[in-house]
Amino acid sequence: MNRSFIIKNEREMQGLASSLANTVSNGMFIALFGDMGAGKTTFIRYFAAELGIDSVASPTFTVVRNYVSDSINIAHFDCYRLSGADELYALGFEDYLDGESLIAMEWSENCFDALPEQRLEIHINGSGCDPREVALISYGCEYDAIVDGIEL
Repeated sequence: MNRSFIIKNEREMQGLASSLANTVSNGMFIALFGDMGAGKTTFIRYFAAELGIDSVASPTFTVVRNYVSDSINIAHFDCYRLSGADELYALGFEDYLDGESLIAMEWSENCFDALPEQRLEIHINGSGCDPREVALISYGCEYDAIVDGIEL
């Protein structure tokens, strides 16, 4: 399933992230795609805040940051500096695929071969003050239901 939204401002991005946050659980995989400045980290900040996690920082230099709330664990990956899936696996990525955390991965295009077959992809196009086009693409029945239920 594929749905697209035009997001005109940060408040609407927050609304989309909040709507998604109300449908997820540990073990899910969210792959984010988009150019520098598209809003991937901003999206994750709003998403995590809705789940009770504050102070989300970009994991660009650490590759992964772990966050825990009463309802969910988030493993927040940033593959910007990685050259491929092999490098990601060398950092212990397999350990995160145990289902104990939701994985949210920025710059997924850099480690595409590591993405699980069942996942939700979020493609964010645009930057600066321009509106963003956000495409949600589901792979798997569980993710189809999530995308179908998103409301703004």
